[in-house]
Amino acid sequence: MTSMELNQELFRQLAIVASDENLMRKTIKAIKRIIEKKEEQDTTEMTREQFMARVEQAERGKTLRFDSVEDIDRYVRSL
Repeated sequence: MTSMELNQELFRQLAIVASDENLMRKTIKAIKRIIEKKEEQDTTEMTREQFMARVEQAERGKTLRFDSVEDIDRYVRSL
């Protein structure tokens, strides 16, 4: 199934779910579980809140200079 077909199928199923409040609650709960599980598995990514906290911390801290994107990437991954 292509991405477009998956998207269409998702919206077809959501249209069915949207007509039943109980199904909506169950769907939302299931989606949250899926997202939480993915976040637990993917430790290399950070949430928007974590990113913004690091930006705020960086603004208060010392200033660093990097010569390349690779240097920035290595530094950020070391945090």
